[in-house]
Amino acid sequence: MAGESGSGKTTSLRNLDPKNTFIIDADRKGLSWKGWKSQYNSEAKNYIQTSDVDKIRTLLKSINEKAQHIKTVVVDTLNTIMVDDEVKRMKEKGYDKWIDLAQCVWELVSEAHLLRDDLTVVFMAHTQTERDDSGYYFTRIKTSGRKLEKICLESKFTTVLIAKCIDGRYIFETRAKNSTAKSPMGCFDEFEIDNDLAKVIQRLEEYEK
Repeated sequence: MAGESGSGKTTSLRNLDPKNTFIIDADRKGLSWKGWKSQYNSEAKNYIQTSDVDKIRTLLKSINEKAQHIKTVVVDTLNTIMVDDEVKRMKEKGYDKWIDLAQCVWELVSEAHLLRDDLTVVFMAHTQTERDDSGYYFTRIKTSGRKLEKICLESKFTTVLIAKCIDGRYIFETRAKNSTAKSPMGCFDEFEIDNDLAKVIQRLEEYEK
């Protein structure tokens, strides 16, 4: 899921079941609805604040193997993971650090595909909108470094929803309209759907049956 700041990405988590959801808050900003601290916290073992990519990879493997009750993991956001990893490499010289940055993010996303079938991993990201070579505005996931732009993170996902706020309505776009939004053919008939990740996951699960 991708969108600008304030587009409702984090708020879309509000209807997920805390009993089977784990949130990795890489942005360390907390969640965006009243009472979230009583739902997601260290005591409940369903919430952590970290942007360390190695810790996140280890955590995903642990949840996959030892926390069978967890059915959904949310990583919010990929951009903070990328930026923090970039900052750690600031003193490194040359092109190799950008290759290492691209590799760490690519491997994190790739490993998520290898987890158990009943575990859904949701990666959140910020977007950037720029003019393409044809002069049209185009929206895609914002990345650090040209290497990640070239490999295109969206290619690793079958579903990319673009979060937007239009006239006070918070929605997800389900397919491309000058963007990299996409979803499995026939899963969402609507171009715009409610900003509710729980309903999105339910629709995807029903589609795969």
